[in-house]
Amino acid sequence: MRHLVYIAFVFLSFTCQAQSSLLLKIYGLKNTNATFYLGDSIYLINAQNTSIYGFQPGDYYYRLQLEKQEIKDKIYLKKGINSLIIEVPELWVQLNRVNVLGNRAKTSLTNVIGTEIFAAKKTELIAPDSRTMNLANNNARQLFNRIPGLNIWENDASGLQINIGTRGLNPNRTSNLNTRQNGYDISADALGYPESYYVPPAEAIEQIRFVRGAAALQSGPHFGGLLDYQLKEKEESQLVVRQSLTGGSFEFLNSFTSIGGTKNKWSYYGFFQRKQGEGFLPNAKFHQNTGYVSLAYQISEKSKIKFQYTRMKYLAQQPGGLTDTEFEMNPYQAKRLRNWFDVDWNLYALIWNKRFSNQRRLNVRFFTLDASRKSVGDLSRPNRPDANRERDLIIGEFNNWGIESRFLRHYTFITQPSTFLVGVRAYRGFNWSRQGFAKGGDDADFNLINPESAGVSDYQHPGYNAALFAENIFRLPYQISIIPGIRLEAIETNANGFYKNRLISGGRLIFEDTVSVSRSYFRQFPLLGLGLSKKTKQVEILANITQNYRSINFSDMSISNPNLRVDSNLKDESGFNTDITFRGYLIPNICWFDLSLFYLSYHDRIGISETVIEQNGAKQLTAFRTNIGRAYSRGIESYVRLSLSDLMKLDNSSWQIESFINYSYIDGRYSQGLSSFEGKKLEYVIPHLLRTGVSIRYKKWYASYQFNYQDMQYTDANNSILVSDATRGIVPSFVIHDYSMGYDQKHFQLKLSVNNIFNSTYFTRRALSYPGPGIITGQPRNAYVKLLYIFGN
Repeated sequence: MRHLVYIAFVFLSFTCQAQSSLLLKIYGLKNTNATFYLGDSIYLINAQNTSIYGFQPGDYYYRLQLEKQEIKDKIYLKKGINSLIIEVPELWVQLNRVNVLGNRAKTSLTNVIGTEIFAAKKTELIAPDSRTMNLANNNARQLFNRIPGLNIWENDASGLQINIGTRGLNPNRTSNLNTRQNGYDISADALGYPESYYVPPAEAIEQIRFVRGAAALQSGPHFGGLLDYQLKEKEESQLVVRQSLTGGSFEFLNSFTSIGGTKNKWSYYGFFQRKQGEGFLPNAKFHQNTGYVSLAYQISEKSKIKFQYTRMKYLAQQPGGLTDTEFEMNPYQAKRLRNWFDVDWNLYALIWNKRFSNQRRLNVRFFTLDASRKSVGDLSRPNRPDANRERDLIIGEFNNWGIESRFLRHYTFITQPSTFLVGVRAYRGFNWSRQGFAKGGDDADFNLINPESAGVSDYQHPGYNAALFAENIFRLPYQISIIPGIRLEAIETNANGFYKNRLISGGRLIFEDTVSVSRSYFRQFPLLGLGLSKKTKQVEILANITQNYRSINFSDMSISNPNLRVDSNLKDESGFNTDITFRGYLIPNICWFDLSLFYLSYHDRIGISETVIEQNGAKQLTAFRTNIGRAYSRGIESYVRLSLSDLMKLDNSSWQIESFINYSYIDGRYSQGLSSFEGKKLEYVIPHLLRTGVSIRYKKWYASYQFNYQDMQYTDANNSILVSDATRGIVPSFVIHDYSMGYDQKHFQLKLSVNNIFNSTYFTRRALSYPGPGIITGQPRNAYVKLLYIFGN
């Protein structure tokens, strides 16, 4: 019947050439009636697609009236068929401090948000405030528990860094994802050194947007896709202050204070976080300070400008890694006393949003980074004691800026409403890396012994990136959409500096030679993508294929590491992501599912193999980073959410009982390249990964339980089981149980959480450098108590 109406509308439009017809398409209309005003005419709308005709050409004011929202603007109706697309903003209702959409937590992104297109892409949406977990320590295992297939490394007990990998990608500092905050870059260098040392406090995050590899066209060429932390920007009242205190195991203490409000055309939000602790290992103390301010001014009804500044600084002592034997004997021992890590991060952003009409929008983002990371200590293998000599000192300084502009327009194509996005990006990164020697001793001294000479290496890495990208949603009958896209990328990477070749025997310097280096590498290429989607009443089917790219990091190649050698002829990686996703309700309002089949192809996959080096007159095997060859990962990612309270027909105003299952199966292998690796399993691939749990809320009380199973994985292309220095080998399977409970009321919140309830002994990574080298032990049983009070809400 719907198609007959559509055909009739087209026919009638052609027979009334002197008149104007309007095809109205409303996104986000949630099974409720709305009233649409066009000029002096009034229409009752109860469907996403509505046909209106019989108007004379000209300018008209329109207004869409919903129960709690009103959208109004002006449109010019030309002769023939016109289309109007209206996006209804999501209404986030706060219920007992939990952000929910109605009474259903939203788990994926809508097709269009602002000036970004997410149609036909594998997307996930996280609202941290809806989690019963302890947010103070950024526990990624719980924060990302409903996203299938994530390989999560645990570096510390405090969440100073989050390390996430997907589909066989290296999780180290989330370097294979385009990591952003409020839409702009936060990593050290988006292409030249894409590691994320800064992670926003979970208590300040409103949403986490996670898009798999198909995000490449709009957000960059990264294989892993997009990870965007959307921070809170205001409070609805004029002044709201939130103060929380969290105390826990190993002398953990966290204070988080936020202030926000809205008055007239101004809105503001800011926070300060102080976090400190002793860690669960000896020599693992830390302290961190993070501050943020966002100030927005509504220039006019259609124009808004925002300024944002973020400052984060932390100092952490690192106890080093262990060998397999040491881990078996005592996993909670420390091998290093003199290792320290210091990070200082400053982010600035200026954002302008302009809505010319409901059909045309512009977003401009200017951002800059002024940051540094410093590490000092003993990087020798964990099977060797600290010689208490001079310490290795590595200093990285980052000064970057970028500008990104996006324009989105809704228009009509062959009587159907379509959406077009075009954007441009310019980026300049500068990384100055120095490596030398610092004094002995135990303190956090990040000064070179001889400031006039770095001692081991001194490099400058200027880099430039320009990109033009475009996507279009072509909407067809039968709820089918086609989304083609293209990204034109130009990258220039440079390395200028020197390094020193040394021959040391018996602890004495026998020979030293300084080698100057000047390299420049420019490449330009297109990336193509195509997405398809088909919607039915309860299920949406998505298909997507997108090309991806990862450039080599000159900064990695300039670091001298006794546990790792890097191929001087290292080449960039390329490949593509493709996935098919089925998502929707198996049982309306009771059982939601999201099932994906994916295939990720790599060309010139960079991996860790082995090579023989001569050290102090003796030959030994060491890790060697090189292009292994072609590789792939493929598998299933699934997520099911079941509303038990609806299934049992409980009163939703009192009870909310929900369970979830997050399971993934991944197979990854090397297919071509170095013959000795063909058929080997891909490192960082976890074949079976299961996270499941249940949450119960009764009035103001709530509790949740989570079960985590992680299968065994390899850490190098050789599929090594065990090596003497423990920097490579398997990561065994393990099981972890987590529990949280709490009490909420309007101005007060009390929360208790216990992680690793049964005190499992495990580890998630083997480090080649900091915070190791060697096995990094996972956290034993730990507990936290949080108190939150809200003023002025």
